[in-house]
Amino acid sequence: MLKFQRNNLDQSSSPYLRQHAENPVWWQEWSAEILKTAVKQNKPLFVSVGYATCHWCHVMAAGAFSDKDTADYLNEHFICIKVDREIRPDIDQFLMQFIIAQNGSGGWPLNVFLTPDVHPIFALTYAPAHAGSSMSSLIDICKQVYEYYRNHRNKILPFQSKVQPPPIIEQHWIIKNLLVYFDSVEGGFGSGQKFPPHTSLLYLLYLLCSGNFEEIRNMCAKTLDAMRLRGLHDHLQGGIFRYCVDKKWTIPHFEKMLYDQAMALWDFSLAYRMLDKKEYAKMAEGILFCLESCFKDKHFYISAFDADTDHQEGGTYIWQYKELRMLLSAEEFHRLSEAYIIHPEGNFEGAIHLIRKNDNAMEDVEKKLLMIRNQKAQPDKDKKILCGLNALVAVAMLQAGRFLDKRKLEKTAGQLIRHLIEKFWDGKILAHAYSNGKMQRQGFLFDGACLLLAITMLYENDTMWGPRMEEIYQYILSFKKGNTWIESWSGDFHTIEASWIDHPIPSSVSLAEMGVTRVKLFTGQSILPSSYRQSFQADFFNIAVMMQNGLFHHYTTEKAVSWNQLPANSMQMRGKPDTDCYQGTCRPFIFKE
Repeated sequence: MLKFQRNNLDQSSSPYLRQHAENPVWWQEWSAEILKTAVKQNKPLFVSVGYATCHWCHVMAAGAFSDKDTADYLNEHFICIKVDREIRPDIDQFLMQFIIAQNGSGGWPLNVFLTPDVHPIFALTYAPAHAGSSMSSLIDICKQVYEYYRNHRNKILPFQSKVQPPPIIEQHWIIKNLLVYFDSVEGGFGSGQKFPPHTSLLYLLYLLCSGNFEEIRNMCAKTLDAMRLRGLHDHLQGGIFRYCVDKKWTIPHFEKMLYDQAMALWDFSLAYRMLDKKEYAKMAEGILFCLESCFKDKHFYISAFDADTDHQEGGTYIWQYKELRMLLSAEEFHRLSEAYIIHPEGNFEGAIHLIRKNDNAMEDVEKKLLMIRNQKAQPDKDKKILCGLNALVAVAMLQAGRFLDKRKLEKTAGQLIRHLIEKFWDGKILAHAYSNGKMQRQGFLFDGACLLLAITMLYENDTMWGPRMEEIYQYILSFKKGNTWIESWSGDFHTIEASWIDHPIPSSVSLAEMGVTRVKLFTGQSILPSSYRQSFQADFFNIAVMMQNGLFHHYTTEKAVSWNQLPANSMQMRGKPDTDCYQGTCRPFIFKE
């Protein structure tokens, strides 16, 4: 039994929670037991949500959460709980919905005050230990909230966390809406910080399969080129950072997330197929190198790399001008300056973050700089294994294998899925996370939906996956309540409806709809046409709608067809006669061996 008058995070398996184990705050891990204690003691909750590679989470851990006066006040007046958003996405989603309803926006760290029976009172993101000119200190906020709670505790109503599906729209409006927000000068969408628009790119690229739309080609090429040439891309080791803080894609937030690598691999592999630009294939191969050299841990892939090195953001990745002059020969430095933007004044706090000017070949110099960089201090890793994200990596590898004509990748993806099933699936529940020797056996729709999607793709190559596909399909359906998808059935929290929002990665709803659609097509079940939904919010969902509405070729052939003979918007299965069904019409298909 835990003693709650101490910080108990040293007993957690979460890398993020263990980062806070030395705080003087009496942090607890979320559990039914700690909630019962809060009710028994009639103490409100202070719940702080973050993740292991979150820069501002680190800043707050070293600041307000290490401040003795703040900790003493929190310990006396609140039950303090730390939540890893990647371990408990259901709790994170509920609290994020609350802060967005309160403020219009959110972020991490996400700090929420709640009643003992888990009704949110007030939420904030970062707060310092001491008040500044524009920010209140955390302790001052705590005092105000506690006073409010003491005087109004019986009037605090439950927060209704109903998930609203994105609005239904006509398909032609999707492109019009995307064009409105497209940055025609710098690429990407919006006029501020630039996140890689993974799902929007996938939708646009699949739409190109049905016609040569010049404006769509331009949107895709402009954005993809900005992503690969400028600051989002780690030009030395491959892969991409989480986002760029400016509209010109110059300086990234230097986190590297597994989900971004999976989605970017899919983006660039499909782009190579649709836009026929060899640089996109090279980018995809660089992402694969990053996955294997950075993220691979035995059979699986770890979650993320920190933005900071020794408390300096981007410390591993940036260079001093004089350092580059000293490390490289005159000829090497000249070629580097011809290919990259190299100025003595730098582009990031006096240092240089590498950004390309062109596609000049630089492999020898890049390898030399990477070798030197690897000898520097490296950012911390979040080594936990997330089942769903690993399955998403397998999906991306399957797509890359097909679009880049690399059959070995499809075999690698199959091996990854077998290892996931062996490790995480017990026949009833698909576990969510494995960290520090501990398995989290809570089931989430996202994990099952990613696994099902991967298995449907493996089934296209080998029908021996059929029984497993049916098994996981039935598991996925257990998350559906009427017409509503549920993210997780939990004994220690509210039942949370699954998210629809497809950024930065596909939502649980979209993944589930795509996986279920593919199973129904492969097993001959009827599928009703569906409606498209709001662009940006539901672009991956709209790919599933394309499948439901007959805009993907469904090939039935006696023998497997090489994927490079088929359009990118294709599915295939074994059977007779050889046919190609598309837009409601089935035609004979002439098989070429």
